[in-house]
Amino acid sequence: MAIALWIVLLVCVVWIALSEMPVGWDGHQPLPYLIALAPLLWIPTLAIAVAGIATHDTALAVVASIACIASLLRKIAYWNNNLTSINTAQMVADKLAEKRGTSRETHVSTAVEAAKHGRFRVMTLNCRFGRANAAAIVSAVKERDIAVLALQELTDDLVAALDEAGLSDLLPYRQLGENKDTDNGGFNGVWIRVEPSDTSPVTVEIPAADVPGVCFPIDSMRGITFVSAHPKSPMRGCRDWSAGIIGLGELATSQKKGDITVILGDLNSGTDHPSFRGLLAAGFKDAALDEAKGRRATFPSWIPWPRLILDHVLFTAGLDASDVRSFTVNGTDHLALAATLTLK
Repeated sequence: MAIALWIVLLVCVVWIALSEMPVGWDGHQPLPYLIALAPLLWIPTLAIAVAGIATHDTALAVVASIACIASLLRKIAYWNNNLTSINTAQMVADKLAEKRGTSRETHVSTAVEAAKHGRFRVMTLNCRFGRANAAAIVSAVKERDIAVLALQELTDDLVAALDEAGLSDLLPYRQLGENKDTDNGGFNGVWIRVEPSDTSPVTVEIPAADVPGVCFPIDSMRGITFVSAHPKSPMRGCRDWSAGIIGLGELATSQKKGDITVILGDLNSGTDHPSFRGLLAAGFKDAALDEAKGRRATFPSWIPWPRLILDHVLFTAGLDASDVRSFTVNGTDHLALAATLTLK
C-alpha cells in the first residue's frame, strides 16, 4: 500500500512539474492537456497526505502536502491581493452607463467623454462555430454597458444576425478578420462604441485566425488598441498552439511608448502553461489576476466544476482591472468574460 501511494505521488509530482518547463516546451502532445489539468492534482495529493497521516508515514504526508500546495499555488494568485486591492466595482459605469443620446452625434460625444475619463467595459466571447445566440450577445452588451466587444469563432451568418439584433446600434464601429483557411472555428471580430482612429484586420501574424484590432486615441500622443484573438487549440497542432500564444507578445513589444494594447479572447491556455506565461512576460497583465478577487473560469459552460480558465482580458501597462466577471451566453460552450479597465 505504501509503495503504491509513493508511486502515485511521484506521478503527481512529475505532472505538476510539467508546468515549470521553459516557455514553448509545452508545444508537444499531450503536454497542453496534462498541464491544463495540473491545478486539479491537489485532490489526489491531498488524499495521499491524509493517507500518510493515517498510516503514520510522516515523509509521505509531508511530500504529498508540499505537492498539494504546489498544485494550488497559481490558483491562489487569483485571490492573494484581496486584502490590498481597492474595490473599484462602483466605478464600472460612471461614464459608460450614461444614457445614449437621441442622435448618433450625441451618443458618440457622450462615449468619447466617458473614454476620456478612462473607463472601458469590455467583453469577450467564443461563439462556438457561430452558434452563439445573437440576441443574447446583444442583450449582454446592452445590460452590461459594454463599450468594446471581442468575438471569436464568428461566421458570416452570425455577423448578419448580430446586425439584425441591433448590435450595430450599440457598437457602431467594427473590424473583422478575414475568413481564411487558417481560421480555427471561424474568424474574429471586435466592435467599439466610439469611432476608432485606426483599424486593421491583422494586428499581428500568428498561425491561427486573423487578429483584428481597433485603436482609440487616449490623447494626441498615445492610443489604446483593442484586439480579438484566438490561438489554435492543441488538437489543431500543438506547435501552432504554442506559437500563436507566444506570438501575441509582439503586440506588447512592438507598441509605441505610452500606448496601451488590450487582448480580448479565447487564448486556449492559462497560467499553468509556460507559453501563456511567456505572453505575460512579454508585457501583459491578466485582468482576473490584477483584480485578484477570484478565478473567472470560462470552459466548459455546461458544468460549474471543474471549469478551466481559457478566456482572458490582457493589457499592457497603464490600466487597472475591476469587476471581472464570467457569465453564460446561450448557444456556446464558453462563458463570456467581461471586465472594467480604468486608465491609471
